[in-house]
Amino acid sequence: MSAATVDGITFIRAAGTPYEIGRIHGEALAAPLRAFLDDGLARLRHLTDRPPTLPALLPVIAAHRAAVEAALPDLAEEVAGLADGARISADEAWLLQIRREVMGYSTVRAGGDCTTYARTGPGGPPVLAQTVDLSGDLDTHISVLRTARAGAARRSLVLSFAGLLGYLGVNSDGLAVGLNLVLGGRWRPGVPPYLAIRHLLDTARNTEQALKILADLPLASSRSLMLCDHERALYVEHLDGDLRVTEAASPGGLAHTNHFLHPDFAPADELNVFARNSSLRRLRAAREGLAALPADASAEDHFALLSQPPVRVPDRGDIRAERTVAAAVMFPAAGLLHVRPGDPARSRTQVFAL
Repeated sequence: MSAATVDGITFIRAAGTPYEIGRIHGEALAAPLRAFLDDGLARLRHLTDRPPTLPALLPVIAAHRAAVEAALPDLAEEVAGLADGARISADEAWLLQIRREVMGYSTVRAGGDCTTYARTGPGGPPVLAQTVDLSGDLDTHISVLRTARAGAARRSLVLSFAGLLGYLGVNSDGLAVGLNLVLGGRWRPGVPPYLAIRHLLDTARNTEQALKILADLPLASSRSLMLCDHERALYVEHLDGDLRVTEAASPGGLAHTNHFLHPDFAPADELNVFARNSSLRRLRAAREGLAALPADASAEDHFALLSQPPVRVPDRGDIRAERTVAAAVMFPAAGLLHVRPGDPARSRTQVFAL
């Protein structure tokens, strides 16, 4: 297969068995991933008050690995291929998948990340769009993966950061998945939500099937996932093994930021007051901005919304602070992923197709 880097995004085309897909991914990013791991242990030492070491993290890595091997053996094989292709250890490859779980939310400021919205209905195509707001300056490690598993007709197009097998994306059946960090409950060894998203894209035809698959996964940490297909837009919030689903009116759209919206989960929210105020402002701006966009709005129309404050979170020069490191607009019916790397107000759009 092939890989090319243009304007800060490495586009990797990979097909074959899960191990072969992982190996191609790892080979394409071998030097950047080695440099990332050597930069304060995947930059974790820059983000925590008690800098971790790999030996100290081995029990946590092993616990998550065992959970993923039991629940998603195909993706565990893909992690093995990633390690071999990038010439890093298996433990290092697994650490790249669970960085956010290792950080937790008790050892760092309880911040938030990402503004997400989706819409379906007459007059225009279904759309899912979002900012990606992360700490750690991860706009230096952006990839898009186009994957096709041997023996399966379904293909996936995934936005990824620093060796993650998944983050957000769209598949050839017309399902798009985005996400928001929400903070609550007890984080435990399990399937990281990023790998869960990749699994949904690889295995689900639509939102209905995705919800059934998601209900059976032992998720490691709290998240909200935004799902959109040809007919439905919804978000599903996860807290301590429970799920709550909120669906857009038909037709219609909905938005999510970084605080729990379902009344069953809202009392468990651990977002601090400053981050919550930001989350509330971004949610209001996303709802109002989406309502003002025509049904047939173009990707550039959506990027105009994603590029405006407060939806776009600026760089404050602090590696520990979340900022917008990418923005994405997905049209699942067309199998298109539009990405602006880094600050979306300053970068140009790249288009990836299934």
